[in-house]
Amino acid sequence: MAWPWRFFANDEELGKKNDDHRPPNTNGLKASPPWSVRKPAPALRRRRIAYTVCAVLFIYLFVRNIPSDLGPHPRWADTRVYKGSRQGNLAGPSTGPPTRKPPRPLTPSEAEEHYHDGPIKFYKLASSLHSVAKLGGQKEVNKNVLFAAASLKSASELIPLACEMARWERNDVHFAFMGRDDMAVQEVTKLNGASEEGCKVNWHDARPDYSRWSSEYRMEVSVAASLGHCHEFIHPQVIIVDDPTREDRFFVTAVRGKAMDLFKPLIELPIDATENLMWITRLDSASLAAWPRAYIDILIQAPSKSSGSLVRLLKSIEDADYFGARRPHLTVELPAEIDPPTWAYLENLIWPPLDWSGAPHVSQVSLRHRIPRRTTTPEEASARLAESFYPVRTTNSHVLLLSPQTELSPLYYHYLFYSLLEYKYSDHAKASENAARVMGISLELPTAFLNDTTDFIPPSKQRSPFSERDKLPEELTPFLWQAPNNNAALYFGEKWIELHSYIKARLSKPPTTSPRIISEKHPSWLEYILELMRARGWSLLYPGFFDNDVALATIHDELFQIPEEFSKKAAPKHTPTPPSSADQPLEADPSIESRKPPPNIEHPLLESSLTSLLPNQGDLPEIKTLPIISHDGRSMSFQQSRLAATIFSEHFRQSTGACGPGDSPLPYQWSIAADLFCHLDDVYDHHAARGPMSMEYDYPKSHPEAETDERDPDALNSNSADSAKQEAAYHLSRQAGASTNKAGADKAERNVDEEKALKSKNEPSKIGSGGSGGLPQTNAPNKDGDNAVQDESKGQLERQKKQTANDKKKSGTDPAKKSEVKPDKDSVKKESKSRDEAKKDKSQTGPTRGAFNKEKPKPPDEKEIEGIGGKSPGW
Repeated sequence: MAWPWRFFANDEELGKKNDDHRPPNTNGLKASPPWSVRKPAPALRRRRIAYTVCAVLFIYLFVRNIPSDLGPHPRWADTRVYKGSRQGNLAGPSTGPPTRKPPRPLTPSEAEEHYHDGPIKFYKLASSLHSVAKLGGQKEVNKNVLFAAASLKSASELIPLACEMARWERNDVHFAFMGRDDMAVQEVTKLNGASEEGCKVNWHDARPDYSRWSSEYRMEVSVAASLGHCHEFIHPQVIIVDDPTREDRFFVTAVRGKAMDLFKPLIELPIDATENLMWITRLDSASLAAWPRAYIDILIQAPSKSSGSLVRLLKSIEDADYFGARRPHLTVELPAEIDPPTWAYLENLIWPPLDWSGAPHVSQVSLRHRIPRRTTTPEEASARLAESFYPVRTTNSHVLLLSPQTELSPLYYHYLFYSLLEYKYSDHAKASENAARVMGISLELPTAFLNDTTDFIPPSKQRSPFSERDKLPEELTPFLWQAPNNNAALYFGEKWIELHSYIKARLSKPPTTSPRIISEKHPSWLEYILELMRARGWSLLYPGFFDNDVALATIHDELFQIPEEFSKKAAPKHTPTPPSSADQPLEADPSIESRKPPPNIEHPLLESSLTSLLPNQGDLPEIKTLPIISHDGRSMSFQQSRLAATIFSEHFRQSTGACGPGDSPLPYQWSIAADLFCHLDDVYDHHAARGPMSMEYDYPKSHPEAETDERDPDALNSNSADSAKQEAAYHLSRQAGASTNKAGADKAERNVDEEKALKSKNEPSKIGSGGSGGLPQTNAPNKDGDNAVQDESKGQLERQKKQTANDKKKSGTDPAKKSEVKPDKDSVKKESKSRDEAKKDKSQTGPTRGAFNKEKPKPPDEKEIEGIGGKSPGW
């Protein structure tokens, strides 16, 4: 059927107008044939053929290079609904990771096992991170702690620690697996005994796709990326990993770098953490976050002739266990005379030990060699201690004072670091006002009070009458004691800064005349620390939970020495007289009693696990539950301690701080003790009050220069005493004659007559004429008598010089250093009395003007302070 030429010929609106109204052909030419739709187009046929060829080629290439990681079609995907991840459960994924092996690249590394470097995807991490949003991970400060492991060995070591930390419910614990093994997380936890009911840990599978075949670089990037995702969702306060020697290299490198980038603390546990470091599970997130920020310096002040005790202490420091933490800096103050064994040991001392992994070694030892001096005063010894250390970081640098007599337990650093993190950096310590009154931590449990006359019995924790264990003895507990310690004690950095400020201000005031509270067998600077502790209400934490079987630090007293500043005050040597008969009793040396060491009991050192000996399964009690006792043994509450500190500080300002009734105290400033003193511009000069300092060297007894006569070098011998008295009487008589005072002349004459009468008993007088001695009997001068007396005096002076020189040679002293001639007894008494009065006036007025010229206030009323807290037990 032929198509009509025009469909709409009769409709002018719908038809093709230009063709219908085309003018006819008038030239007689033949008309063109009409267009037909059936006529084929050659160009369109060629185009179709090209499209068909391209489609077939695309299908071939797609089938040849079809990807294997597209996953199943959503229609056949796992559509089961997984419950939200509670503590202890792992959230299931919506899509699983690929199970087939990735294709190997056409490279020479085709034979290697870990070859895949493709894009990284975490199929199971997102669901577990979203499910823990309720734990406060969006906040920067929270209770989240993250354990991370790559190898199965490290996971088996960390899983018990994570479960134990979750059991104490002080932190929200998370555990992330980031290794190559494709074992399911449920199987790993089940093999390590972590059940859903007993281990409330949030598990996270942070392993990438194709983890078994991933290269080292891909796994390193994967660990860093997964830590970044964990940080965005949970903001962990600290990251805990296993020992680096047991972990994969890519994991250690990535964790260290990413933790530094995120400014997150990283704790690398030792190999035996499950056995000896279980106390870390008792700490909260705030304490663990302060792990890398806490710095401890060790300060040792070694006295003379302490080679054996110093070497023993240094060996115990080297042999201690530091569980992978930073080694403390060691400072040793050496005496003026150093024994050869000490030098030999210090030359070979390497601290910290060398790291055999190839890390650069930085020495942490500082030696200070003192310049010899003849005497050391208590003020100088206290100033030397304050100058020996100053914290670099105000709140994070602390100092551990050790005596050479001390020997430390191998686990001393465990207890010290554990207590420091708990009582200094934990959340409850920061929120407690009582924790701010703790000055430091002692490693020694003393057996006597500070006066060394009364035995000290540590307090015990009273059991509740309703307790089921009330039949058992009262358990020991740590306690707070308002008493410093010089053998083994850690002092906090901000408290040491205030102590430095206090000693500086205290030495600017005159010394007090009140008796010492602390025995002179202890260093003098303990007295200043005790004053500051009583004025501030501070206390020292003592480890009262160790019984007599073990100790953190033991004190050996076989090489005990009196402190240098008090050694000159020791009792004089006493030489007992030999008995004349067998019935006569022998005598004892009284100086031995003054040089005996303080009462002490040497306990064996702690070597087993720390948590096995601590009460309450190793959980340290809070500050508010600890008993507190005053320096003299009175039991007190924290409120009574603050009241006693207020009373003592007010009395201290008036008695020692040079504050008058009209002086208002300065406002308290943090770590500054200026509020306890007034008129700090008026500085008291201790050297001027003590007199000129002797610069003579104090040789040891073995030195040949020290083998001199022990008698007083200023004392006259018996042979020259008579001539000295006679010469003094002559000078007094001359002065009396010159002043025309008859009474003085008569007195001088009587003195000369007495001397001559005394001398005539021993030998006949050689003085010539002149009657009773040639001295004038009247006030008028006698020229002849004066000349005779002068001649005789010259001879006596020459004889006296010769005799004194011979005596000096016999005694071994320098004859050039002659002593002054002593006058008679009346003149000596008169002159000494005038000097004492002058010194008294000078000590009252002082070398400067100001507060010292005021009337000294009444000393503190100790009875008012002793009434707080009850009666002192035998102080």
